[in-house]
Amino acid sequence: MKTYSIGEVEELSGVKAHVLRYWEEVIPGFVPQKDVGGRRIYTFHEIELVQRLKYLIYEKKFTIEGARNQLIQDADARNENFELMNQIHSLKAELTELYLYAKKIKV
Repeated sequence: MKTYSIGEVEELSGVKAHVLRYWEEVIPGFVPQKDVGGRRIYTFHEIELVQRLKYLIYEKKFTIEGARNQLIQDADARNENFELMNQIHSLKAELTELYLYAKKIKV
C-alpha cells in the first residue's frame, strides 16, 4: 500500500501541514500512522478524508465542529447502507433457495 508523507499530502491537497496536524487532534478517525522515526504516514484513505474536510470547511464554509458532525453523519449513512445491503443479500439467498426448492419439487 502506497503511503505519503505530510509534505506530499500538503502538496496533493493544498492543505498546510500545521492544519493537517490540527485536524488530527479534533477530527475522530483522522489518525495517520507514524513510522519508526515518528513521521506521519498517510494512506489513500486519509488523503480522501483530507479532501472531504477541505471541501466541507473551505468550500461549504462548515465550522470544524460542523465538518466533524457531517463526517459522523456520513459514516452513519454508510453503516446503514451496509446493513441494508446485507439484508438484501440475505433476502436474495432465501429467494434463491425457495426457487431451487420449488424447481426441485416442480411447483
